[in-house]
Amino acid sequence: MYEHDVIVVGGGGAGLRAAIAAHEEGADVAIVTKLHPVRSHTGAAEGGINAALQDGDSWEDHAYDTMKGSDYLGDAPAVDTFAQDAPEEVIQLEHWGMPFSREEDGTVSQRPFGGLSFPRTTYAGAETGHHMLHTLYEQVVKRGIEVYDEWYVSQVAVTDEDDPNERDCHGVVAWDVQSGEIAGFRARDGVILATGGLGQAFDHTTNAVANTGDGVAIAYRAGVPMEDMEMIQFHPTTLPSTGVLISEGVRGEGGILYNSEGERFMFEYGYATNDGELASRDVVARAELTEVQEGRGVEDEYVYLDMRHLGEERITDRLENILHLARDFEGVDGLEEPMPVKPGQHYAMGGIEVNEHGETCIDGLYAAGECACVSLHGGNRLGGNALPELLVFGARAGRHAAGADMPEPKIETGPEPDAEREDLGVPVGEPGAKEAAADGGAVENPASDPKAVVEATAETERERIETLLEREDGVNHADVRADLQESMTENVNVFREEENLKQALRDIQDARERYQDVYVADKSRTFNTDLQHTIETRNLLDVAEAITMGALAREEFRGAHWRKEHQERKDDEYLKHTLVSWNDGEPELWYRPVILEGDEQTYEPKVRSY
Repeated sequence: MYEHDVIVVGGGGAGLRAAIAAHEEGADVAIVTKLHPVRSHTGAAEGGINAALQDGDSWEDHAYDTMKGSDYLGDAPAVDTFAQDAPEEVIQLEHWGMPFSREEDGTVSQRPFGGLSFPRTTYAGAETGHHMLHTLYEQVVKRGIEVYDEWYVSQVAVTDEDDPNERDCHGVVAWDVQSGEIAGFRARDGVILATGGLGQAFDHTTNAVANTGDGVAIAYRAGVPMEDMEMIQFHPTTLPSTGVLISEGVRGEGGILYNSEGERFMFEYGYATNDGELASRDVVARAELTEVQEGRGVEDEYVYLDMRHLGEERITDRLENILHLARDFEGVDGLEEPMPVKPGQHYAMGGIEVNEHGETCIDGLYAAGECACVSLHGGNRLGGNALPELLVFGARAGRHAAGADMPEPKIETGPEPDAEREDLGVPVGEPGAKEAAADGGAVENPASDPKAVVEATAETERERIETLLEREDGVNHADVRADLQESMTENVNVFREEENLKQALRDIQDARERYQDVYVADKSRTFNTDLQHTIETRNLLDVAEAITMGALAREEFRGAHWRKEHQERKDDEYLKHTLVSWNDGEPELWYRPVILEGDEQTYEPKVRSY
């Protein structure tokens, strides 16, 4: 068994920032990650980092833009905390050596981004995430923080009280991809999940193959609710053949969207008559798909993004990697011709329910970054808000887990017995969950000693993996995953209809049934990616089901969630968060009110126009 004060699961931006913050509080910190930190998906972020840095801008304006972008599903304590802390985090990055793009006078450059009332997006060319990831990793190396590289965390070790609010987390269980060892990691003070996104639930996504919703799923099965999972962002500019992201920075610099008729449709068809291409992402994605559906798309699939008019000098200075992506994946020279783009799954606004310190309802278990939902982004994330989120809330989770004295949180967490609940009337949940070889969650009747809890969880995991490896034949997980991804992309995409959502839930039930007979063809103990992907597929089933349940239950049009049958935002009914709790393999859906009153200002829902 390995032992540290604070264990951070995941080596991307949120995990690195959390580890640095915990170390600065004096904790013995370790990072346990299935990827080497600089291979984390944070490195793929292109656009920038929002922060109110200039005269004429303010954190209050940044907070308002964020709440408006969220379509008033964000929680004010999270939104205000984020906007207040972001400038300090960006300045800290600069002091650590982040190579920001700069103006002639040496000041950090900021450019316009969608949904912002001020050009507050700092950037490093179009490789902001890459530079930020390396800057943070340098600080981890400098501090001597231990990194368990290519260790795949598959369970959190928690006690088994009936009420998840009374449970304690004492560590995690991980599998060493290199050697095959399954070991417990005891955390004396706290575990911070920073495992990133869940884009592999869809088959057209900007997310890496590693983004399989691991942290969300293992926290869920341990008793932590998943929040606002239906809120999935589809980025308007991805390359059609691969889903590779084309940065919003292209539009921020002045890039223009055209349809097959050569029309600048964001203006000409009234989708966003003020902001055009710089409307929020959900607005632009729907506009593009509407153009395609109404016959003005190119090859009935995509539209054009044109940056030629910006000139070669400006493009190569600020957007050079975009030229490489378009050329390598689509055979298009962005200096000479427009690039084909279409919406693709990009980001999960929902995730593990946490408060503004990153705490879950389970004592000692935290989450930060895309896997978490402090309800900053609500129904729609603004471009440039993801990177500062993982800095702000990664740092806060790290400090709190290490024992820093912080104010009482204003956001509540955990299942509530008297909360409003909803029965969807369709089959959901895992067949035979308590007996399933793939089951996870709280260990039954563990000893009270923290080390015993961790070891009992590790032994349960060893038995689960042995069962998977001992099966000689059965269902290949890749077939289950492919069918799941196809159904999610077909039925739970930008435009959602009741019957399609019900079909997706039926498909997920079928996939769950098949998964009970899953087997691992590769029987080796070392570098067994087949085993890892098999475990990941089960996580995708859990998160996909929660996404679809929330999408079916929320009968309104809010942010990124569009329902054909319900074309108006219904603040009187749905100014509330959707929560899904595990409940022994039978998901339970319930609600918690949105918090629109902050310490500094109260937000009044308004019609969202750009």
